[in-house]
Amino acid sequence: MFLIVGALVVVISIFGGYMASEGHIAVLWQPFEAIMIVGLAIGAFIIANPKAVLKKAGKAIGVAMKGSRYTKASYLELLSLLYTTFKLVKSKGMLALEQHVENPNESTLFQQFPNVFKDHEILVFLCDYLRLMTLGTENAHEFEALLDEEIETHHKEHEMIAGAFQTTADGLPALGIVAAVLGVIKTMGAISEPPEVLGHLIGGALVGTFLGVFLAYGFVGPIATSLKNTFEAEAKFLQCIKAGLLAHMQGYAPTV
Repeated sequence: MFLIVGALVVVISIFGGYMASEGHIAVLWQPFEAIMIVGLAIGAFIIANPKAVLKKAGKAIGVAMKGSRYTKASYLELLSLLYTTFKLVKSKGMLALEQHVENPNESTLFQQFPNVFKDHEILVFLCDYLRLMTLGTENAHEFEALLDEEIETHHKEHEMIAGAFQTTADGLPALGIVAAVLGVIKTMGAISEPPEVLGHLIGGALVGTFLGVFLAYGFVGPIATSLKNTFEAEAKFLQCIKAGLLAHMQGYAPTV
């Protein structure tokens, strides 16, 4: 939602300001310049990134548009789930969790907390480590190292996606210059034309530079930053689960 609002502000500010200063909007309509720049950017994106990143790139834009799904209510629900889980373990033992972690989709325990229950990645993460605990894992230091490794791996995968968008944003101004240079070459081929024709051709060439910078700093760069912030919020949510599991292993009461 905020991404859409921000995009509208960017577009209205740039083009509204340009038209208010008596600029001719028709001059900016250079579809072939846009095709060259966007095509170059997409091609470079495909060359630079592994298949796994390319598959997730489309979904990542949707993630950036929605922003972080973890709110204060989400954290409160997670803490309530952890409390309920640890209270069950304290009263009935670790084996009481077995039926819930083996079939989480049918678990009456997890179904009490709909936000976590519907979040597949979080539910799988939680169940994996609760399952280890039901199997008798007792060394908190080894358990913590394993948790850290998975969270770090998870975060690195997301960093690759955000980094791919940021690299594209960094390259777009240069790709705009490529389109502009081609426009200048085209202009030089018509050097004998009258000034009004040359002016139109030069203006079209400069639009390439404008589009490259505009797309980089107005859209792709902010999307990369939004993805980074969203993925960091997810990592914090996993860290919260980690803290709860380790506290339980070290003997703290469920309330704590």
